[in-house]
Amino acid sequence: MSTFQAPKGTYDLLPPDSAAFLAVREAIAAPARRAGYGYVETPGFEHVELFARGVGESTDIVTKEMYAFSTKGGTELALRPEGTASVLRAALQANLHKAGNLPVKLWYSGSYYRYERPQAGRYRHFSQVGAEAIGAEDPALDAELIILAVDAYRSLGLRDFRLLLNSLGDKECRPAYRAALQEFLRGLDLDDDTRKRIEINPLRVLDDKREAVQRQLAGAPLIIDHLCEACKEYHEQVRDLLTAAGVTYEDDPRLVRGLDYYTRTTFEFVHDALGSQSAVGGGGRYDGLSEMIGGPSLPSVGWALGVDRTVLALKAEGVELALPAATDVYAVPLGEQARRALFALVTELRRAGIAADFAFGGKGIKNAMKSADRSGARLAIVAGERDLAEGVVQLKDLASGEQGPVTLAEVAETVKERLV
Repeated sequence: MSTFQAPKGTYDLLPPDSAAFLAVREAIAAPARRAGYGYVETPGFEHVELFARGVGESTDIVTKEMYAFSTKGGTELALRPEGTASVLRAALQANLHKAGNLPVKLWYSGSYYRYERPQAGRYRHFSQVGAEAIGAEDPALDAELIILAVDAYRSLGLRDFRLLLNSLGDKECRPAYRAALQEFLRGLDLDDDTRKRIEINPLRVLDDKREAVQRQLAGAPLIIDHLCEACKEYHEQVRDLLTAAGVTYEDDPRLVRGLDYYTRTTFEFVHDALGSQSAVGGGGRYDGLSEMIGGPSLPSVGWALGVDRTVLALKAEGVELALPAATDVYAVPLGEQARRALFALVTELRRAGIAADFAFGGKGIKNAMKSADRSGARLAIVAGERDLAEGVVQLKDLASGEQGPVTLAEVAETVKERLV
């Protein structure tokens, strides 16, 4: 046993389970790629101030959950707790918004880090796939991103997820709602830290998951009742576009999510089979974030979907992903001459696009065939000196046990035909 173990709240991705994670990442990214989103990759750490400004200094993410550290040169950095601020920073730094083709559409995949109490579905290191559309204010863009996420989930076979939808208003109507909410919250029985949030960002109190707080919020004013006419019209257009696309949603007037940069459209995907950690993904519009981090006005919208929780949701529904076989053909050489010949044949098969493996380590025929069975291969290629002298190998179907000779020149073509 190794002396070291993975840190608390983290996990290792290992075969065969890792194949499901890769399939989920690919399925989530595929609709975005088809919609013109290009891949972006940002560093695993950024300046602390980027997240303090963008995510919000009063959020749990910044005040309690962010892994921050000082470099030897005194620079304050943090492991990225979410992806949007980093992606927008990268787009601004590269002046992508000046290329004249807005919105800038980007998708990404990576690991993120938050210091949280570990439990099923919540880790200190987790994986997400995200998509951002930067530089355009259009209800159709909000609807597009939501539809892409829905299509990704459906492509995986996930069915029992729900889409929650809300609008958080904008700089025109939010101030009046903020004042009304603050007046309500000041009359509640709350601890000192929560009372401080009332003055900094009262919407954070609505996102408090503690039952003692939630009970007192039953009569809290709702943002939907304070929207200006422009925000009402915008929200209705998003809803109409989703309905026309066959997307079912639930209006949730209390949905605010945990980040300060959201404006107008806000949404979350939940799966009730996951218990308290029911959110599998979410996002929204963040029209003021660019200015918060020192950029120009760039209205934008995006989402991030959790790979870890999507995998858990698939398991909860009993969905078996159609994963490609890690190995289709397993080569078993008998003798040194056969070892060289079959190694060359395995290389040829791989170059022809066939997943092939080899009995390494000089195993005897019995152990080699056990390895062939454990590999999941459908076919085994077995050859000894006598076979090679006759210019053939033995092709064995590992399911039926049927075996027969195939000439060396015809192996690749025959294998392709048998694997169809």
